[in-house]
Amino acid sequence: MHQITLYTQPDCPPCEYSKLFLKEHGFDYEIKDIQKDSRAKKELIKKYQSFSTPTFVIDGNVIYGFDLEKLKLALNLS
Repeated sequence: MHQITLYTQPDCPPCEYSKLFLKEHGFDYEIKDIQKDSRAKKELIKKYQSFSTPTFVIDGNVIYGFDLEKLKLALNLS
């Protein structure tokens, strides 16, 4: 089982694709909305050096943006 956190925000089409992708493959994940949660936004910037959404943290590894190949690799989907 993977530990997945998805940093997202409203009106972000790639964020919606990311949610659909994770649901389609049956993964449980935590959503952190950076517009509703200022702590999540600070964490995204300071801890993960990311300034955009979607940003995935999968088992401690960061993936910036909806990068299908990197996601498949991180989630062991070939």
